[in-house]
Amino acid sequence: MGYFLLKTISTALVIASVSELSKRFTFLGSLLAALPLTSLLVFIWIYVEQKDVSKIGQMSQEIFFLVIPSLAFFLILPFLLKKGLGFPLALGIDIILTILIYLGYVRGLKSLGVRFV
Repeated sequence: MGYFLLKTISTALVIASVSELSKRFTFLGSLLAALPLTSLLVFIWIYVEQKDVSKIGQMSQEIFFLVIPSLAFFLILPFLLKKGLGFPLALGIDIILTILIYLGYVRGLKSLGVRFV
């Protein structure tokens, strides 16, 4: 339980740091948020716990493919906000559209022979 708490606190600190930095320096906060920090932390935790580098390699490859449709999220949200939608509505629409984009994208990859475990 202590190890889980350590993982939770350290991961939360990264997210809180990005949030706090973004309040004062939007670009630096954006840069930090754009870094694959979550993936890096997950890779570290998997390695520390299991030493399974094949799992890390497989996950890294899957993340590569799954990052591509996530980019739509960062295009749709500012578009909706510029159209005058309030943040909660714009975010909700963006989430739904991003989910639909992911579903179509993964389906398309499967039709091309890319398989996810």
